[in-house]
Amino acid sequence: MLVQRVLMPVSSLESWTVLGDDGPVVPIERYLAYLTDIERSPNTVKAYAHDLKDWFVFLDVRGLDWREVRLEDLGEFVAWLRLPPAGRSGGGAMLPSAEHHCSAGTVNRKLSAVSGLYTFHARHGVELGDLVTELQPARRRRSGWKPFLYHLSGGEPERRRAIKLKAARKQPTILTAGQVQAILDACTHLRDRLLWAFLWDTGVFSGARPCSGG
Repeated sequence: MLVQRVLMPVSSLESWTVLGDDGPVVPIERYLAYLTDIERSPNTVKAYAHDLKDWFVFLDVRGLDWREVRLEDLGEFVAWLRLPPAGRSGGGAMLPSAEHHCSAGTVNRKLSAVSGLYTFHARHGVELGDLVTELQPARRRRSGWKPFLYHLSGGEPERRRAIKLKAARKQPTILTAGQVQAILDACTHLRDRLLWAFLWDTGVFSGARPCSGG
């Protein structure tokens, strides 16, 4: 399968699709076109195209129909994503000490893409069962506050994605003293230099630098 950049014929918006042996993979094509129509970022649509290509490659390797897979198959998809490319086709084994090919954050994004695909098609009448989402009773709220449009749910079960990996939090990037000094030296207006100096002095650029003010 191949991820291909396309231009929408009417709006000339950039979008992406996934090509199989017989042309565009229709379920993916319809979903990505929808994302483009609602003005999702082209980078998001591109990432989802690659994610869904992986899902359909996995289904092809397993000989599965995308409309009839089980939740257990999604779990196997997660394990498959963690393998190096050579191992996904059965060409090699992954050592226990080896790092996973896809990070937890990347796997979760791919699961989100798959979940979005199935939610989209379920809303259009495709029978999919409870592959990606599981039915859970709505949470009972102890307070009197209710979210917007809560009354429309009528106490019906809520759909939630059933699989999600625990991903490590990304630490913010901190500028060094030399980098900040370079910014200050490049300022041509006193106002800009004052603003950058204030941000640095108050610790915005470094969690280790204390505020000088009392």
